[in-house]
Amino acid sequence: MRHFEHHSEENYLKALYKLSSKQVKKVNNIALAKALNLNPATVLEMVRKLAKRNDIEVKADKSIDLTEKGKKKALLTIRKHRLWEVFLVEKLGYKWNEVHDLAEQLEHVESDDLINRLEAFLEFPTFDPHGDPIPDKKGKIKYASSLPLSNGEAGKTYEIIRLAETDDQFLKLLSKLHIQLKTKVKLLEHNTFDNSLLVSIQKKEVILSEKIASNLLVSTLE
Repeated sequence: MRHFEHHSEENYLKALYKLSSKQVKKVNNIALAKALNLNPATVLEMVRKLAKRNDIEVKADKSIDLTEKGKKKALLTIRKHRLWEVFLVEKLGYKWNEVHDLAEQLEHVESDDLINRLEAFLEFPTFDPHGDPIPDKKGKIKYASSLPLSNGEAGKTYEIIRLAETDDQFLKLLSKLHIQLKTKVKLLEHNTFDNSLLVSIQKKEVILSEKIASNLLVSTLE
């Protein structure tokens, strides 16, 4: 039973880390319940347990913050998840839109030795198939400087280094557009009517919606 409780705890801490990283608003029980697709009453019970273990801090306004201890646990779970995603894509031939659910199961392996050997076997990758950085053994993570393509400047060329969204349908759409990590994109024009972008990919002009462009994180090439 403790085995499954451990899984649940890791999922809560990981969700809290992702929520706190993405949104400016304070994270509370309702936001956490929505992220985990759980009943708020169930979430409240786990929040109390995690607070007693000093993994999280519940403030007077009911907002939830990860403690340093909880943040490290979350990042180590994320480390396992992203290493497994690399393994599934590079060694087993899965597509980048097929690995998330499998990695969700594999990330709960408790053997540090196995994960360290997996990292060495993969020759110490620094990011996963979606461009997200992989935390190190100590739970430290470093994000490369980037900006959404939607904020780019017309006339400049960019390289896609990370995805802000990794939804299955979004990844399938990118594959149809021949967009992947390290794809070079020249931003030709901002369309003021709908905020879409006219870009050049592999010398072919393509129109990207604002939603697509905002989820492509890029670095400047020129």
